[in-house]
Amino acid sequence: MIPPAAAEAIFHIGSFPITNALMNAWIAVAFFAVVGFILRFKKAKTPHGFQNAAEALVEFLLNEVEKVAGDRAKAKKFLPIVGGIFLFLLFSNWIGLLPGTGSIGIYEMIKGERELVPLLRPAASDLNLTLAMAVFAVVASHVMGLISIGPMNHISKFINIRGILFAFKKGPVAVVVAVIEAFVGVLELIGELAKVLSLSLRLFGNIFAGEVLITVMLGLMAFIVPIPFMLLELLVGAVQATVFAMLTLAYLTVATSHHGDEEEHQKGGRATEALKA
Repeated sequence: MIPPAAAEAIFHIGSFPITNALMNAWIAVAFFAVVGFILRFKKAKTPHGFQNAAEALVEFLLNEVEKVAGDRAKAKKFLPIVGGIFLFLLFSNWIGLLPGTGSIGIYEMIKGERELVPLLRPAASDLNLTLAMAVFAVVASHVMGLISIGPMNHISKFINIRGILFAFKKGPVAVVVAVIEAFVGVLELIGELAKVLSLSLRLFGNIFAGEVLITVMLGLMAFIVPIPFMLLELLVGAVQATVFAMLTLAYLTVATSHHGDEEEHQKGGRATEALKA
């Protein structure tokens, strides 16, 4: 049976449905909560074993974030958001491939037919979750931008408030330019909505397509044949987690940069290309 696009409800708390995708997400959250408590209360001055591995992972992620952010202080601010998204998506994607996911469940009457409702389903195969994560990533970038460079500088990236205020003093040409920039700002706001859609649909589409593929392969032959596809899904899960986290990092970096920083970066890139040519 091909899994439905919408996650199925396992039970309800009041009127709130608890879906199989949400169960997967809760398992991932519980796992990292337990790991965090263990590291917090069993911390040693000389790290070894599990603590050593955790610190090495955090240091690796911090270095990768710094390569994009270009600043150690910024990287430390971004790491909880970017690293949390990456680890959560990676773990939830991979546990979606464990035996029993999608095959162990309860039978219910759906549209007059008795069908299996699995207890677990990959969290990112639910558009509700990917959409919520995309909204969080975009909103977090704006909050960080407001805090880092100030409300006026951040809002001016979309609507040139200073230009509009002083346009009437500079003459009719400045007024026309201010009006054009206002329309450009509206397009920028539409672009922010496009970020949410692209982030959520890309992640949902890839994970859901992988779930459908594995289901079809298991339906054709339960042994041997699905193994290469499951290995491929391990790679897809890692790639999608990386892409989502890196795009979030890019949004955070751009939002916390002044216009001058972006222009200098672009000029430096063009100069480098010219030297290479």
